[in-house]
Amino acid sequence: MTTLSQVAQRAGVTSATVSNVLRQRGKVGEETRARVLAAIEALGYRPHLTARALAEGRAPTLALMVSSIANPFYPEYALAAEQAARQHGRFLIVCNTNDDRETGRAYLDQIAGTLADGVLVMNAEPSIDDLKATARRGATVVLGMWEKPHEPPGLPCVAVDFHLAGALAARHLIALGHRRIGVLVGGVPGVHAERERGFNDELARLGHADAVLRTVRVHDSVDGGLQGGAALLAATPPVTAVFATNDLPALGLMHAAADLGIKVPQQLSVIGLTDIQGAHQARPALTTVAVPTAAAAGMAIALLLELIASPQADAPMRIAPAPELVVRASTAPPYERGPDGSDGSGRSD
Repeated sequence: MTTLSQVAQRAGVTSATVSNVLRQRGKVGEETRARVLAAIEALGYRPHLTARALAEGRAPTLALMVSSIANPFYPEYALAAEQAARQHGRFLIVCNTNDDRETGRAYLDQIAGTLADGVLVMNAEPSIDDLKATARRGATVVLGMWEKPHEPPGLPCVAVDFHLAGALAARHLIALGHRRIGVLVGGVPGVHAERERGFNDELARLGHADAVLRTVRVHDSVDGGLQGGAALLAATPPVTAVFATNDLPALGLMHAAADLGIKVPQQLSVIGLTDIQGAHQARPALTTVAVPTAAAAGMAIALLLELIASPQADAPMRIAPAPELVVRASTAPPYERGPDGSDGSGRSD
């Protein structure tokens, strides 16, 4: 492997000059810079990132911790975060905790402040207390999409108003005329609480607090929506619309409806939340409340780098752009009931 000293010898300069050229620092004449770059090219030199990290006391990488890389939302977020990191000359490594607290703790112990200069955490184990302990040891930690802007977590974060996201979903279904609604809440208890609360609060504000006939808690996945959705749709009286707190359960619910012979949106309206790519690719395309994934990722990387460069005693919060309703083909006014009480699906009250 070619060393920095060998490049310096070939270019006829000091190792410090080669280092300044690589880092674009210091005053280096154009002729000297060209000679160094030619030597680098001729020798095929590549910087040793670990050695550089040891010399500079910081790593060139940032870490992104996610709860499940199998969830399509996280690769979309990671792509935006990686692009933002590279714009600042940093590399991004993705750490998948698979919803396991001990795995998350191990990543924090082994990566934060060593392999990675800072850690961006996305709904991943470990707990807030574990993250605060990591921050107290001097590592920079930022929460990527904090769901409660009104309740700061005591850590630097980028917050998204998920209460508003839930409210937008409720407003849309009520405006269409739905008064018998089911809710699929994805994830472990509490994770999507703000989305559910926003939905219910908006129903109450509109005078339809009793519109939710039943709520089913499911695994935050397509399979979770398929299984929970089948149970919800088999119950009576039938619902005319379902709000899912994430797009994956919403897509699973649409599969369950197809299995039961229930047409979407003619007999059942479905609305999700997030706007992953699969939402517009579904047939019918899924109505959803879009969250600002790319913008939030860019803001989180910027905040992380800001705090790495200049640590602060407080825990700043940045507010991402507001969620937006995206109306597609999976929602429509409720099916007009026949004189026998049937809704056209073969079901009746």
